[in-house]
Amino acid sequence: MPQPPTTIVDELGIALSNLTDAATGAFTPTLRLGVTGLSRAGKTIFITALVHNLLTGGRMPGFTPLAEGRFIGARLAEYPDATIPRFAYEQHLEALTAKTAVWPESTRRISQLRVVLKFQSKNWYSGMTGPSTLNLDIVDYPGEWLLDLPLLGLSFAEWSEEALGRARRPDSGKEAKPFLDLLANIDPHKDANDPDAEKLAATFTDYLRRSREHGALSTLPPGRFLLPGDLEGSPALTFAPLPRTAQTMRGTSLYAMLEHRYEAYKDRVIRPFFRDHFARLDRQIVLVDTLRALNAGPTAVADLETALTAVMSCFRQGETNPLLRPFVRKIDRILFAATKADHVHHTSHDRLEAILNRLVANASKRARFAGAETKSIALAGIRATREGTISEGGETLPTIIGTPMQGETLDGATYDGKTEIALFPGDLPERPDSLFENGTPVSLNFLRFTPPQKLERNANGEVVLPHIRFDRALDYLVGDWLA
Repeated sequence: MPQPPTTIVDELGIALSNLTDAATGAFTPTLRLGVTGLSRAGKTIFITALVHNLLTGGRMPGFTPLAEGRFIGARLAEYPDATIPRFAYEQHLEALTAKTAVWPESTRRISQLRVVLKFQSKNWYSGMTGPSTLNLDIVDYPGEWLLDLPLLGLSFAEWSEEALGRARRPDSGKEAKPFLDLLANIDPHKDANDPDAEKLAATFTDYLRRSREHGALSTLPPGRFLLPGDLEGSPALTFAPLPRTAQTMRGTSLYAMLEHRYEAYKDRVIRPFFRDHFARLDRQIVLVDTLRALNAGPTAVADLETALTAVMSCFRQGETNPLLRPFVRKIDRILFAATKADHVHHTSHDRLEAILNRLVANASKRARFAGAETKSIALAGIRATREGTISEGGETLPTIIGTPMQGETLDGATYDGKTEIALFPGDLPERPDSLFENGTPVSLNFLRFTPPQKLERNANGEVVLPHIRFDRALDYLVGDWLA
């Protein structure tokens, strides 16, 4: 899928925004980091951990500037765009560090945060100029919105054909049946009217919501149908896919009305989102809930691969000419991260990374061809479990130890959110291709765990957030800018 088309107005807007960034950052450079992830991949947790570790100088031996003693510190600063809500870092941290810690709420709207990093450069002239600073800008947004980007390259007829094709697949039958039954009694050629449009949109939204609950991702666009915000009930969110026939569609038909609203959705909702945020990124981390897809089955794994490939094709990737950077920005380094690595034993982390590499193979190949570096890693922004062993049938099994969230069930047991257990999570396949070649299901004991309830504190009395390879991820994304 090609990159979403942009208009001359779009390109002028992008260039002007980049030029403004360059002017305001004449003395302090700015690195725009895109924390990208599909729904429930852990973006809020990752950003909270990132900010907290930078502010407190957390335990990050793999973060080169800190390990070399050159990282001086960080502070929060006012974000230059006053129209975007601030990322609620303090509230999220409070939820994670409360007496009864809970995971922060998932992202429901766009938000932003700027962290100013102070460091001692390794350059020979740094001794004369003193410490250097870098503005690290982070933008957070719902994962559902990310899935909208591929729609920019699709007409209403093309999107309808794809959406209806997915709805009619055997594995979508239960979720899609009410919508397809309603559609069967709708004539696209009839005169346009709001009641029909509203019924179709509401039933289609219910189908999308049920699909999300069962792990489907590529089925979900339009993403704002699930998180409408202040657009709820607007014409831009009141449409649904319709089959097109050979008969000419009148301008007053229901089909023409929904087509117009679809195009309005692209122009008024998706395009500004792409123009103002994704076309101006320098670095990108793509968080992937690989384990959840594996636990849901082969169809969910294939669906995740499709969604990732489609989304990644929408980003501007490659090397940027330093002379053109004030006008044009591209993503030159991408990190693919399999989140929730604490839900499997460390002996399976290599296999988890191999599965992730297989999932993002097409997206990674396209990015490298464009000139961007890519890397994959298994991580946990905040580690919710620790490791141990159990003996079973004369065999010693590696386990993870943690407290399942209230309502989680396994082997007939329902957990109360207070009881700690030792769990053998299962083995991941040695060959990732087996998941795609014959749809081999993976037998995982996958549970959601509560955040760690007892956290250590450093010498300054600040909370230390445990993690897995978070420091290596941060080093890859930011470390070279602090050299």
